[in-house]
Amino acid sequence: MTTPTTPRHPREASSPNQRLKLLYLMKILLEKTDASNPLSMSQLIRALAAYDIRAERKSIYTDMEILRRFGLDIEMHRGKTVGYYIEERQFEMPELKLLVDAVQSCRFITKRKSEALIKKLSALTSSEQAKQLRRQVFMVDRAKTMNETVYYNIDQIHYAVNNNKQIAFKYFDYDTNRNRIYRKQGKFYQVTPVTLCWNDDNYYLISYSSKYDGLTHYRVDRMSGVKALAEDGDTFDGNRFNITEHVKRVFGMYSGELIRARLAFHNSLANVVLDHFGQDVRMFSSEKEWFEISVDVSISPVFLAWMFQFGDSAEIKAPAGLIEAMKELIQKSGKLYTHRQS
Repeated sequence: MTTPTTPRHPREASSPNQRLKLLYLMKILLEKTDASNPLSMSQLIRALAAYDIRAERKSIYTDMEILRRFGLDIEMHRGKTVGYYIEERQFEMPELKLLVDAVQSCRFITKRKSEALIKKLSALTSSEQAKQLRRQVFMVDRAKTMNETVYYNIDQIHYAVNNNKQIAFKYFDYDTNRNRIYRKQGKFYQVTPVTLCWNDDNYYLISYSSKYDGLTHYRVDRMSGVKALAEDGDTFDGNRFNITEHVKRVFGMYSGELIRARLAFHNSLANVVLDHFGQDVRMFSSEKEWFEISVDVSISPVFLAWMFQFGDSAEIKAPAGLIEAMKELIQKSGKLYTHRQS
């Protein structure tokens, strides 16, 4: 059986790359053309020649028709000269810019991995448009992780979740010299991964341990040596351990008692409150220029610090226990500066 090939003009000389002409033509169109940068027929011929491929106009017309039938959106631009370019691509420029910005600003991806990802995203458009993607996104207090293995950690976790397997990993903290200090003297943790959760610019693994019969969470960028095991994951009661409720309960990924709180905010903080508690939170006016909400929160330093940052523009109205916790936090913070000289 003979393999069908693109018809070749009689004058096209044979070369080692000649059979690849159709593929190289597609490569040239994808990499070098867009609506603002079409290539004329003579430019296409020269571009093919750079790959040691000779081509005649008639054969290129035939090749482009084959590529159109294959699904490539090749358009013709009529101006002083006729040019050809790729119109519609898998990703539009606004979509690629959005993805690049997300990669660049993501904390759990290292700087080196970010650059590698952006380079791959840039290959999804023309070389001229790719220049628009090489931009620095300014993010306040958005330090990149130092853990290069986060990519592979996530891959192993996803595999274990999808195949109901346990995982093993080491867990560490950093000291003041940026050295890793492994918990449990460097021994492996072994848990059943349940899901990954994105919170406060960090990725967390939520896992189940039959040994402790409970859910725990770990920062993915603080995990090392993550590997999926052959052992099946532990089964647990999905009604008793509701993942959605667990994520809601653990405010800022720190455990604490869940209580119903009444909070008051200045009207200028409406956007902040909606961003934090969601669009469904009920807001009602309490007095001029102020509104109140009633939400479930965790009694934890994270929540108290979140309220504290708004100064006299936010107030805890109830319950009394939460008010006392805030007073205690303020008093302890104040003591640090009471005896300091200015």
